Amino acid sequence: MRYDSEHKERVRERVLIEAAKAVRVEGTHGIGVASVMARAGLTHGTFYAHFASKDDLVVATISRMADEARGRFAVLTKGLPPLEALRAYVTFYFSAKHRDSKTEGCPLPLLANEAPKLGRVTRERFGHGVSALRSALAAQLEALGLSDAEGVASSVVAEMVGAMALARAMADREESAQLLARSRAAVFARMGIEETPSHE
Repeated sequence: MRYDSEHKERVRERVLIEAAKAVRVEGTHGIGVASVMARAGLTHGTFYAHFASKDDLVVATISRMADEARGRFAVLTKGLPPLEALRAYVTFYFSAKHRDSKTEGCPLPLLANEAPKLGRVTRERFGHGVSALRSALAAQLEALGLSDAEGVASSVVAEMVGAMALARAMADREESAQLLARSRAAVFARMGIEETPSHE
């Protein structure tokens, strides 16, 4: 049976959804072609109709995860003025819910440790994800009139990703929460934003 291009794209999307779940739980090494295809309701033999190789699947999966992260940023900041948009996203990013989520959220903390071991194209996709988050934050900071918005956004991304990676790795949840709270406060200070709105 011959399928149209839309059907093929829908099938590919199903595979990427399952592959992203595997990466979030086990890392890129957790992408087993047979298991991902099975969870997508497909046979192993249909894999090469959609991807050239497992590496191709990994690259496509990381790209999709970056798209999801951009979508979450857009949802969290939609319709908000720059100050409130930044406050909303940073508060979400350093939340316990984000730390504990294995199915959604920013993929950068998860992938930062693995990226150096991956191929060049995969690292490039990871770099695009970093750039996308930096640019999104810089655009809001520029709208606030902050000088060197790009530089501040770069340092903020580094602290956000690093803090979240550490917080997720810590066994003591209380210490993990304290780390996130301190990093959140530092990020707000760096951006020149009050952590909570002033009611004066």
